[in-house]
Amino acid sequence: MIKNLILTLSPEQGSNISGLAGIVARTLNMPPLRVKHIEILKKSIDARKPNIKVILSVNAFIDEEPKVFEPFHSRYQKTLSSRKVVIIGSGPAGLFAALKCIELGAKPIVLERGKNVSDRKQDIAIINRPDTAGLVNIHSNYSFGEGGAGTFSDGKLYTRSTKRGNVNDILKILVEHGANPEIIYDSHPHIGSDKLPGIITNIRNTIINAGGEFHFNTFISDFIISNGKIKSAISTEGKEFEGDAFILATGHSATDIYELLISKNISLESKPFAMGVRAEHPQELIDSIQYKSRKRSPYLPTASYKLVTQVEGRGVFSFCMCPGGIIVPAASKPGEVIVNGMSNSKRNSPYANSGIVVTINPEELISYQQYGALAGLKFQQDLEIKCFDAAGKEQKAPAQRMTDFCIARQSATLGKTSFNPGVTSVALHEILPDFITLSLQKAFIDFGKKMKGYYTSEAMLLAPESRTSSPVRIPRHPEKLCHFQIENLYPSGEGAGYAGGIVSSAIDGENSAIAAVGSLG
Repeated sequence: MIKNLILTLSPEQGSNISGLAGIVARTLNMPPLRVKHIEILKKSIDARKPNIKVILSVNAFIDEEPKVFEPFHSRYQKTLSSRKVVIIGSGPAGLFAALKCIELGAKPIVLERGKNVSDRKQDIAIINRPDTAGLVNIHSNYSFGEGGAGTFSDGKLYTRSTKRGNVNDILKILVEHGANPEIIYDSHPHIGSDKLPGIITNIRNTIINAGGEFHFNTFISDFIISNGKIKSAISTEGKEFEGDAFILATGHSATDIYELLISKNISLESKPFAMGVRAEHPQELIDSIQYKSRKRSPYLPTASYKLVTQVEGRGVFSFCMCPGGIIVPAASKPGEVIVNGMSNSKRNSPYANSGIVVTINPEELISYQQYGALAGLKFQQDLEIKCFDAAGKEQKAPAQRMTDFCIARQSATLGKTSFNPGVTSVALHEILPDFITLSLQKAFIDFGKKMKGYYTSEAMLLAPESRTSSPVRIPRHPEKLCHFQIENLYPSGEGAGYAGGIVSSAIDGENSAIAAVGSLG
């Protein structure tokens, strides 16, 4: 017999998984030996009152053992198929597309412009050092390289894309490749940038062991197109990769790919996006606000927040909130500044940071309309260059105290931040476009009313948070998922404009692979 129960526990009880059987036995008024197994379905925290509770949804196996299910890795048998799917990009969309191709009996050939995840760490270390921060490898950085942008950007797994695919399948595959099993049931699952590289390496090994191929340091600069189909992809070294279908999973920062598609008369569309700043507070402050206590219980996770408001009809919201995290330099080429956030698995940094961004519709960018579908992209680039120049033409980030920003005063001093390359005091209210500045100024004051203590001079603002999503969409057939003009090109993931985050990108990659392999009969 299996009984579904909702358990309301103290934080200490909720952290002791081994003690759950006894709690269930007492709840059901039965001997503990009858409770054979506890399966946790969902875990969340109710912090609305000072007496904080952990809420667990569980299946209790009474007088019976749980069934043992076939492991996911058994899906990935050696493929000897002559059907080849070329996958450009090895972020979550590309990796999960490759896994699905193998499951469906096709051979994936993964082309990655950057380095493998281990070698990529060295380039990221260089970007973070103050003395070498200007040395940005255009093919190996926080955006490009094995694992994509999510690998070194926290590894949060929350998604609303439940209708597009099986989220639990994605999480279970990650667990089979080394992720903590708690991500299966945690209401805000997170892996951590210290753990993700090993998981990415394990996924690559699964793909290779099943007959797939990986080609690193392979930047695609041309396509050979004939009769409405791509015949092959050409690298900058002149190497040609032929395939039956092509999945394009290059991420939201691959501007050169958009330009290549336009040069081939392949249509693109502009789409809404968001830009703003990254706000950083002391983590102790966020803990005290969210848990209504001066000191966080050791049995509670580092506190996070989610904020949203409307300013004169324009949405302003928190994005990629990183409790116990750091702000990282996410530039993908020299001469630009971009900030992003990440956390390691323990989330033990003394800082909390989050993107606070403003929604932008492409039709608002009047002075950029001559760039057509790339109007939003050009708007992004101009602000990134402007911030680079304002910070002294270095990878230092222009920064301002939150309260100074809201009263339009340049900060005389700056507080400590987690941003390793360093910060420079800049009047962000003069650097950012007026509509972004005014929206953020009003939003921060509103957020301070929703979270007492959030609006404070202790909070630092770093700019720009400009890569929340792609301002470009590569249109595709709603059912076939291929491009309208190129019948064997399958745009996928964040860069194609159809996902936002690790899990939704992974799901979109799987769906693209199903469509691509299905089209081959």
